[in-house]
Amino acid sequence: MTFKPHGKHLVAGEWIATGQTFSSEPASGPSFDFSVGTVELVDRAAKAAEEAFWSYGYSTRDERAAFLETIADEIEARGAAITEIGSAETGLPPARLEGERGRTTGQLRLFASHIRKGAYLDRRHDEALPDRKPLPRPDIRLIQRPIGPVAVFGASNFPLAFSTMGGDTASALAAGCPVVVKGHSAHPGTGEIVAEAALSAIRAHGLHPGAFSLIQGGRRDVGTSLVTHPLIKAVGFTGSLAGGRALFDLCTGRPEPIPFFGELGSVNPMFVLPEAVRARGEQIARGWAASLTMGAGQFCTNPGIAVILADQAAAFAETARAALSDVGPQVMLTDGIASAYRDGRDRIASGAGVREILGSSCDRRNATPNLFLVPAREWLDNHALSEEVFGPLGLIVTVDSPEDMIAVAKRFEGQLTATLHLDQGDRDLARKLMMILERKAGRILVNGYPTGVEVCDAMVHGGPYPASTNFGASSVGTMAIRRFLRPVSYQNIPEYLMPRDLIET
Repeated sequence: MTFKPHGKHLVAGEWIATGQTFSSEPASGPSFDFSVGTVELVDRAAKAAEEAFWSYGYSTRDERAAFLETIADEIEARGAAITEIGSAETGLPPARLEGERGRTTGQLRLFASHIRKGAYLDRRHDEALPDRKPLPRPDIRLIQRPIGPVAVFGASNFPLAFSTMGGDTASALAAGCPVVVKGHSAHPGTGEIVAEAALSAIRAHGLHPGAFSLIQGGRRDVGTSLVTHPLIKAVGFTGSLAGGRALFDLCTGRPEPIPFFGELGSVNPMFVLPEAVRARGEQIARGWAASLTMGAGQFCTNPGIAVILADQAAAFAETARAALSDVGPQVMLTDGIASAYRDGRDRIASGAGVREILGSSCDRRNATPNLFLVPAREWLDNHALSEEVFGPLGLIVTVDSPEDMIAVAKRFEGQLTATLHLDQGDRDLARKLMMILERKAGRILVNGYPTGVEVCDAMVHGGPYPASTNFGASSVGTMAIRRFLRPVSYQNIPEYLMPRDLIET
């Protein structure tokens, strides 16, 4: 391998080794040793971030935008090395990593453009009314201000776009918040290269080195100390429901509770309406199979459940089965994820009334598709059948009538996405479902598949719990910056005391 990691943490501009190490577990190629994070390092990084805030938090939008653009340039300059070690660590194909790298640099540049425009500041001004009766009105202005140091937890399934310099980090830095990242142990070498890119950009712009730190590995005490550190003011997280909920509880249990922006999981239900099935049922089934198996099913928007009328289910299931049968074993991100996938498959298979349409066996780090079918009455009685299985597994839920489809829709918990496949004759049923689904999901699709999240102004990647812990937030798109800002009103403040962004457009 061309790139050989040094295995150290980046804290306030210094590469630091600790006494203990852990070994990476790559899908291919050599393993490397990395220093284990410590509570002491968390404290140093948080204090450095707080110190950096006094300059970085008051920098201009142009200065921060230029910094983000330089990070993107530095990541691209290391593109070959990132692809090499990222593919070895995760098993993801080079083309996928190159695409994800483009998304990562693209969202950095998108945030640079976004903050230069200034609309996110939501500037408001109520001019003084000194002659108003019975009481005069003071001059009041409002603007969004950065909240302070932010902690970010890297995600296993996106080693670039949701990890070290992913959307959480990019949006926090754009807002003016220094960031402390807890790297994911599934891809520590990838995280290290990206951290090097960030450090180069910090030095190029003469920023306080505490603006960005990366702490690798570490046990539960490292994550706990990060979210409970009194200088950390918000947390961004993408991961499991159990892990995210534990961190959420820690954040709310602090002496000073802080917001925890967790994306925790979703089954992303797909409702296949009757006329759509009659018009193009085979096409929908084949598209569903392709979406289910994209990236070995390791997308948070993987559409794991399809709801369809029982008298239309047989042909739909057979088409999906045939398409899934053509998909060979795929390498999963970690041994633990592969094991959890097999456990999830067994949980679904053991449910009352569940019928196996396509069964497969897989071992070690590989995954193969599985497809099951269950009548709605059994699905409604077994909550375990509505829980996420992270991997290429699909569950068809059959209903006897449109009214039963509506009842199933109402039973779903919060989701990242929900999809309607419809035709002209499905309008009335679609309208009824839409009223339900907009209360259930952050993004609703028609005649499409949710795998593939556009990074843009109008995107929402979040949803009601348990999809995420804050239904008003998005972790993708420019709205993500709102998570790390808070409104401040300025009453009768002279211009020389105002934030520059209040008086400069």
